[in-house]
Amino acid sequence: MSSVTNPNIPEISWFGALCDDDYEFLGQPDPALASSWAHCSNIVQTADRNGFDNVLLPSGYTLGIDSTSFAAGIATQTEQINLLLAVRMGEMHLPQLARQLATIDQMAEGRLTINIISSDIPGEALDSAPRYQRTREWMQVLRQLLNGESIDFHGDFVDLQLDPPRLIGPASTCAPFYFGGFSPAAKDVAAAEADVFLTWPDTVAAVRDTVQEMTTLAADTYERELIYGLRAHVIVRETEAEARAAAEQLVSKLDADSGDAIRNKSLDAASFGVARQAALRDTAADDGFVEENLWTGVGRARSGAGAAIVGNPNQVVSKLRAYQEVGIGAFILSGYTHAAECDLFAKHVLQNIDHAPLKPRFTH
Repeated sequence: MSSVTNPNIPEISWFGALCDDDYEFLGQPDPALASSWAHCSNIVQTADRNGFDNVLLPSGYTLGIDSTSFAAGIATQTEQINLLLAVRMGEMHLPQLARQLATIDQMAEGRLTINIISSDIPGEALDSAPRYQRTREWMQVLRQLLNGESIDFHGDFVDLQLDPPRLIGPASTCAPFYFGGFSPAAKDVAAAEADVFLTWPDTVAAVRDTVQEMTTLAADTYERELIYGLRAHVIVRETEAEARAAAEQLVSKLDADSGDAIRNKSLDAASFGVARQAALRDTAADDGFVEENLWTGVGRARSGAGAAIVGNPNQVVSKLRAYQEVGIGAFILSGYTHAAECDLFAKHVLQNIDHAPLKPRFTH
């Protein structure tokens, strides 16, 4: 079991946009904003300079560039920011994955964190139950390897008996696992194996309900505690009117067909979480706001996190604190365009919130 000291100080992270998800106008691809080493490294280095605690490096197959290769490259090009590397369970031979992660963590001088992805591997489709059983086994064995423990594991998807490589010694400590999912199988795996449970943007009341549900499940079934993270977009400007205008400009060239095409590109386009984001849009007012300062327009052209916190600096800070009050201890934020919005959020909001990376605070 793992826990985190000082859980009331949130981790605030940015987003690396490795999966071709950077736009000036949603639905209007711009070659200058396409995922590439130059473009994405600029985003991550901007977040590093601005003092963000962590940065999500998402994983896609048909979209963008490879997250693991990128993490290795950017590890020595950043100074203080942690790297939240997304890896798909089952996509790579487990011992090799463990060795790669340990190597990247060494290159980053201990700044690696791990985002566990349970979606289908490219070219195959598994039903939910076996897919999450594979994820459970991979998380268990990966944690053991990264803790420097020998493996003698014989499951449905992993059949492995070996010692960890020299790079991963007995004094090693596995980086925290961030994991999200909304199906019953996903929630059970998260309660049993994750360190940080990630949820997508929703109303404050709905996020509170998710935190309470997962807290009960983890404690009653597995005698564990979780930290909770919120993945959301943000649009902050000096005035609320300017922020709302920026939101409207973002979707001003979007038509329904192109939005549908973008949403359907993702391997998780039919997941429980994506369905919830669609339902959130359906309950929003005509202007796209589902509650104060929570705008669902981003989800018109995005499969995953589909809502943005929109407002002036005080409103954005207040919204983040409202989520903190219902149990959120980590935020993974993004905005369009990612480097420019990173600067705006740092200028208007980041300096007004106490925050710190989670990884150094974990105890095992």
